Amino acid sequence: MPLAVCATPIGNLDDVTLRVLAELREADVVLAEDTRHTRGLLERHGIAARLVSYHEHNEAARVAELLPRLEAGERVAVVSDAGMPGISDPGGRLVRAALDAGVAVTVLPGPSAVETAVVASGLVSERYAFVGFLPRRAAELEALWAELAVWHWPVVAFESPRRLPATLRSLAVAAPVKGEVTLVLGPGATKSRGVDAGAAVADLVAAGTPRRAAAEVVARLTGVARNELYRGSL
Repeated sequence: MPLAVCATPIGNLDDVTLRVLAELREADVVLAEDTRHTRGLLERHGIAARLVSYHEHNEAARVAELLPRLEAGERVAVVSDAGMPGISDPGGRLVRAALDAGVAVTVLPGPSAVETAVVASGLVSERYAFVGFLPRRAAELEALWAELAVWHWPVVAFESPRRLPATLRSLAVAAPVKGEVTLVLGPGATKSRGVDAGAAVADLVAAGTPRRAAAEVVARLTGVARNELYRGSL
C-alpha cells in the first residue's frame, strides 16, 4: 500500500475532502503532528483510527520505525495540524525515504493556507513566492526584507503569533492572535513611489499604529527612507 500524504483543514473542520476522510478510515496507522489536535478532526467525522505522533522532534526515529512497515504493505497516512504535510510541517523526510525505498506515495490535496491567503489578499498576480517561516535572526530578516523589496509579485510567509509584533511592527497594538499567521506581502515599491508609501504610513497611523513604527515598517517594505516617511506623516 502507498504512503498517503493527507491535507487537513486550516480552520473549519468541515474543510476536508472525502478522499482524505476515506483514507483516514482505512489506514492502519495515522501519523499526526499533534495527536490531540488530529483526534478532534477524527471525532468530528466519526472516524476511529490508530494515531501515532510524528513531529519535528521524533521525525528521524519515526522514519526508521515506519519504513519497514511501509515496505511490508501497511497502510500509513500522514497528516499535520493544518494544511499539507511537508510544507513547513513534518512529512517531507518520510516521503523522501519512502520514494528512495520504492514505496509508492500518493498525495491527497486539500486546504492550503498559502493559496487561501493569496486569493483572500486580492493581490492578484501570475506568480507568487512562498518563503516559509520568516527567519528568527534580525540580520537574516533584514536581508529578506531587502530582497523582497525588489520583487514584483506577492510573497507569502508564515509567522507565529508570539513573534508577529516584532516582525510586523504595524500589528504591535493588535489583539493577541491565535494559531500560526500567514502573511502576504505585496510587490515591493521603488523610491519613486514615495506618495504611495506615505499613504501607507497614513493608513497605518489612522488604524492606531504608532507613527514611528508605521514609518519603519513601510520603509523596510518600500525602500523609502524612514525619516522621510516619518516627517511626511506629521
